[in-house]
Amino acid sequence: MKALLCETFGPPETLVLKEVADLVPEEGQVRIATEACGVNFPDTLIIENKYQFKPDLPFAPGGEVTGIVDAVGNEVSQKLLGIPVMCMTLSGGFAEQTLCKAEDLIIRPHSMPSIIAAGFTMTYGTSMHALKQRAQLQSGETLLVLGAGGGVGLAAVEIGKQMNATVIAAASSAEKLKAAQDAGADHLIDYSQQDLRSALKDIVGKKGVDVVYDPVGGDLFEAALRSTAWGGRVLVVGFASGDIPKVPVNLALLKGCSIVGVFWGAFRLNYTEKDNENFKELFAWYAQGKLKPFTSKTYTLNEAALALNDLKNRSAIGKLIIQISS
Repeated sequence: MKALLCETFGPPETLVLKEVADLVPEEGQVRIATEACGVNFPDTLIIENKYQFKPDLPFAPGGEVTGIVDAVGNEVSQKLLGIPVMCMTLSGGFAEQTLCKAEDLIIRPHSMPSIIAAGFTMTYGTSMHALKQRAQLQSGETLLVLGAGGGVGLAAVEIGKQMNATVIAAASSAEKLKAAQDAGADHLIDYSQQDLRSALKDIVGKKGVDVVYDPVGGDLFEAALRSTAWGGRVLVVGFASGDIPKVPVNLALLKGCSIVGVFWGAFRLNYTEKDNENFKELFAWYAQGKLKPFTSKTYTLNEAALALNDLKNRSAIGKLIIQISS
């Protein structure tokens, strides 16, 4: 099989496409004939050894996989063979075959094509967990989504609307804001042109926003924190800006607000049944046409380095997908 390998830690250009031996599932594992793999910000960190998950070299990056189960290990039901599935693997996805624990599989809805499925698991799983379990977003509350043109950002906009929140989408370009508007955002802020705090005050007044969803970090975090309502929740989702913010913690005291970490991967690992319930709800919304995942570009396996750089440069809108087989 072909796999795009990280043989030494470094930028995307150091990845090498190679022919390697077929994978053999061990006890409790399945092998997926990979159809497509989502591209996510952690992928850019893992290949440079800057992420908390550190796989042994060599490895194929890519952790958001969809495909067909084509082999099973011992203690795994043969009934899984031929089933379309989705799975988070942390690594291994930029390859024609991927191994996954059988217990980690999510059965792919029949109505969901592989290009959509490859970009659904992490973005919607993260945003659902963030807004439902971590923020406990309530109907009628105001939700500010930073980085609203990216994959998790657009998912947060859509889910926020399904939870009956008023959604303020903030992003760095008119193109990204158009995508957020199409996803249902009620208000738009271009923070490359507007001061975030002033723009928020024009929308919500002195009250502030109830929930902040922040996958960006950097200077925007403190500005958003200062714009929260009393009892607000600020969700720490990621640091796409490359800058982990440091803020005066007395702001949380003065605002009576919470700064809440969101680590969906750990939630799925430790509370799999609750996460499966989240996905049942997400799949129902998708089947009803209430969620419309947006993929802006697909790449071949040979073009995966380009996809990673597009993500690093924050030029992507919605999801970027590596299409591995038709």
